[in-house]
Amino acid sequence: MKKLIICAFAISAFYTISCGNNTNNGETLAVETDTTAVLSAESAATTTFTVSEIPSEIRTKMEGVSMPMGGAKEVGFDDLRYLRMSYVDFEGNDQVGEMVCHKYIAEDMIYIFSKLYEARYQIAQMRLIDEFGGSDDESMAADNTSSFNYRVVAGSKSLSKHAYGMAVDINPLENPYINSKGTVSPKGGELYVDRKSGRPHMIDENDLCYKLFIERGFIWGGAWNSVKDYQHFQKSLPEK
Repeated sequence: MKKLIICAFAISAFYTISCGNNTNNGETLAVETDTTAVLSAESAATTTFTVSEIPSEIRTKMEGVSMPMGGAKEVGFDDLRYLRMSYVDFEGNDQVGEMVCHKYIAEDMIYIFSKLYEARYQIAQMRLIDEFGGSDDESMAADNTSSFNYRVVAGSKSLSKHAYGMAVDINPLENPYINSKGTVSPKGGELYVDRKSGRPHMIDENDLCYKLFIERGFIWGGAWNSVKDYQHFQKSLPEK
């Protein structure tokens, strides 16, 4: 089987970034990802890794759901990016998912998820949280991988990193959130509390997903002390 090597900047994988009219006059740019992606010629034609400003139809879907009507003072649509990314589902089939995240980590997402795709790392599904009415509980219960959702941290009044699009949850059912009282979310995640059970799709420090996020400067919720958030990776915005 012949292999197709896609490169940019000499030794980096080439991915398409679709920019809005107010940036670079709508030109197509390449993102440097510090890797050489080797994809089969058969799959390369359907492989998708794109980033754009939030399209109007996606804005309409988000308003009043994951984004407050009229926007939020901490983060606006101009701060966010819409990603379409190939992934492999739990049945081993190729899929294309959607994600909204902060523009600051858009390149990180392209890098990480392209590497996961190359490795055939499995993700249950990747849909906008707006398809779950903006409900984190419903998204987790559906084992949905997602990022932006303007909400507070569960059980607090503090904004979550998800409210800025600076956090990502991966396969939440197999990587549940466990609060300080031992309550497990989502329901069904109890089967995955024992992280030494060897069940599939659990993230630990030997997992490729963990390694890629840490490589890009993210913090893992599975390493926290008072709570455990095994699905959760977050990054901080740079100080202005």
